[in-house]
Amino acid sequence: MSNNIAAIVLAAGKGTRMKSDLHKVLHPIAGRPMLMHLMASVDELNPAKKVVIVGDKADQLETALGGTAELAVQAPQLGTGHAVQQAEAALAGFDGDVLILYGDVPFVPATTMRAMVDRLNAPDGPAVVVLAFEPADAQQYGRVITEGDHVVKMVEHNDATEAERAVRLCNSGLMAAKSVDLFALLSRVTDNNAAKEYYLVDIVNIANADGRHCAVVVTDPYDVAGINSRGELAAMEGEWQARRRVAAMEGGASLIAPDTVWFAWDTKLGRDVTIEPNVFFGPGVTVADKVTIRANSHIEGAMIGAGCEIGPFARLRPGTVLGEKVKIGNFVETKKAVLGAGAKASHLTYLGDATVGAGANIGAGTITCNYDGYFKYRTEIGERAFIGSNSALVAPVKIGADAIVAAGSAVTRDVADGELRLVRGEQLVKPGWADRFHDTMRKKKAAEKKI
Repeated sequence: MSNNIAAIVLAAGKGTRMKSDLHKVLHPIAGRPMLMHLMASVDELNPAKKVVIVGDKADQLETALGGTAELAVQAPQLGTGHAVQQAEAALAGFDGDVLILYGDVPFVPATTMRAMVDRLNAPDGPAVVVLAFEPADAQQYGRVITEGDHVVKMVEHNDATEAERAVRLCNSGLMAAKSVDLFALLSRVTDNNAAKEYYLVDIVNIANADGRHCAVVVTDPYDVAGINSRGELAAMEGEWQARRRVAAMEGGASLIAPDTVWFAWDTKLGRDVTIEPNVFFGPGVTVADKVTIRANSHIEGAMIGAGCEIGPFARLRPGTVLGEKVKIGNFVETKKAVLGAGAKASHLTYLGDATVGAGANIGAGTITCNYDGYFKYRTEIGERAFIGSNSALVAPVKIGADAIVAAGSAVTRDVADGELRLVRGEQLVKPGWADRFHDTMRKKKAAEKKI
C-alpha cells in the first residue's frame, strides 16, 4: 500500500552556473542523473504522489522521468514558495503529508525523509518540519533559531544579527507539512522583499505568528549538499566516490589504490575481490566473489563470475557475461559477449556479439567481425575450441566444440565439432631470391651515389 505521503521536487531553475544545454538536475553523479538519485530515495517511501516542478528545459525532465511523476510548470519563476504552489492542482484532494525536496539536492536518504514525516505526525503536531544541518562553515546559509527542537525563527544570513549568525544550525530548504496546512500557509506568503519573490521559508514564520509551532530535524551536511556548478558537481562526485570506496572495503573488497577506483551508483562487488589501480566501473556491473580486476580496466554493463581475472587494460562493454574463472587479458574488448566457465582471451582480442563455450581459448589478435555497416551478427564458439592467433571470425559463423582454427585464418563458414579449419594462401618458397634482390638493390644504390 502507498503511504499517505506526497513529494514535491523543485526543479524549475535555469541552472545558469552550469553553462550547459543539459538541465542541471540531469547532470550525473556516479553515472546516474542527480534527480534520479533523489527520486530513488523518494520511491523507498512508496509515496502516493510525486510532483516535479519544471520550468526551463521541461522536455528533458519529462523524458528522463518517463511518466513516473506528475509535472507542474512554474512560469514565471517567482521564488521557492511560488514553485511549491504550482503543485496544488496536482495534489487536489490529497490530505496527507507533503515533503518538499530539491532536484539539485540528490542525496537525501529515505531515512531522513521518514524522520521528517514522523516528526510531523508527533503528538505535539507541528505545522511545519524544517530539515537543518550544521556545516563546518556556515557561510551565507540562512539560520534556524530554535528552542529545543522547536523553530523560533528562520532568518536569512543578510538579515541576521551577529548573535544569530553565530548559530551554526542552517536551513537546508527542505520541509514537510500537512497538505492542508502547506497550501493555506503558502496562500499568505507575500513578495514583500527586495527580490520580489515568494519565499517558502516564510511559512514557518507565518505559522509561528499564528501561535502554532514548527519543528526541526537535523541531518548530516552531506545529505543536503546542493549542486549548482560544475565545481560543486565534481566535489560531490568525489565525496560520493570516497564513501563508496570505504563501503567496498568494509564489504570485503581489496582496493590497492582506493583513490584511483571509480564506481557507478549500482556497482555490486562480492567478497575477496581485488581491484588494482585505475579501474573504472560504469553502470550495470556485478562482480562475484574472488575476482581480480587488474590495473587500467574499464567495465560497464557486465556480469563477472566468481574467480575471474580481468585485465590489465581490459574493456568490458554492456552485455558481457563471464562464467566462473574466465580470463580476459590485456587489451581485450568484449561487447554482448557470453563466455563460459574457464574460457580465455588473454590478449589483443575483440569479442563482439559472441558466445564462447566453456574452456575455449581465443588467441592473440582474434576478432569477431560482427558488423557489415548495417547489421550486427553473432559468432558462436563451442566448448574447448582453440582459435589461433590473428584469426578473423566473420559472423554469422559457428565454431564447433573441440574445433581448431589455425592462426591467421579468416573464417567465413561454420566449422564442425573437432574440425581443423586452415584458411591461408599457399606459402611459396623461392631459394636465393632474397640474396639476388639485396645484391641488385645495393648495386643500384651505389650507382646513384656516383652521379
